[in-house]
Amino acid sequence: MSEWVQDEIVVKKPRRWVKAILILLLIAACVAGLWFFRARILSMQPSKLGVVAEHVRSDITGVGDSLDVVVSWEFTDSARGPQPDSARLEVGVEGADPRVSILPAKQLSDTVRIGGPPVGGTAMGHSCVSGVHGSRLSQESCTPWQFVRPGVQTPPSVKPQRDTGKKADTARKAAVAPAVSGKQVVLRLVIRPTGQQVDPDMGGKCAAWQRDNPSKSVWLQVNQTAVPDCMGPNGKPAVAQFCAFAVLEDGRRVKTENSTNNPYCDELYRAWAREAIS
Repeated sequence: MSEWVQDEIVVKKPRRWVKAILILLLIAACVAGLWFFRARILSMQPSKLGVVAEHVRSDITGVGDSLDVVVSWEFTDSARGPQPDSARLEVGVEGADPRVSILPAKQLSDTVRIGGPPVGGTAMGHSCVSGVHGSRLSQESCTPWQFVRPGVQTPPSVKPQRDTGKKADTARKAAVAPAVSGKQVVLRLVIRPTGQQVDPDMGGKCAAWQRDNPSKSVWLQVNQTAVPDCMGPNGKPAVAQFCAFAVLEDGRRVKTENSTNNPYCDELYRAWAREAIS
């Protein structure tokens, strides 16, 4: 009887390159997942590239108790990215919720009506524009602005005295004294213009210019253009000039002393006189 010989069992080891492929596939899957989540997170944040709004300017006009804010802007493309689907405009004023509008991408200006400041008050606001790319916003561009409504000083109820010996009373009389001879009771003071857009003094440059040039006027054209240091981000002066006129007890309408010998106030006075006549 022949002797039984046990068969040998040969176990084949997997090839190393198969393990390497499996490891590489696992790494690739992890990298793809991380990239996907990164793209999702970035899509939720404002993009710093592509088309952005620039040269945002506001032109403000008083309409009764309200303000019409005309905002204009430009879209510039520094990265040759896709054009925005639309534009987001935000106009806000201090102490109130901002007004937000979504506009066609080709529209480069819009008018927003908001509440204005009371007499003697100042409205401080901002205008912001950004491009809308699907669910993403491009970098927002904002410009601050201000609008001033001058207050009206209460006129004296009696005739001003000649000599009180007090500096404060002298200053008060100079502010309301009519530009005519004789004593008259001032019934009403009128301030023109009734409101004026005034740009913020960015960095205090205008105040510094006035300190360095106390004898010079900031104006090139009153309430329109001033020296470069006194022009703000909306192309408006950072200062304003107002003129005071008075209605006397005999019905005459005159310029106050601090509004005489001023060509700008002379022009406003003539316009006011025509309004009174008509």
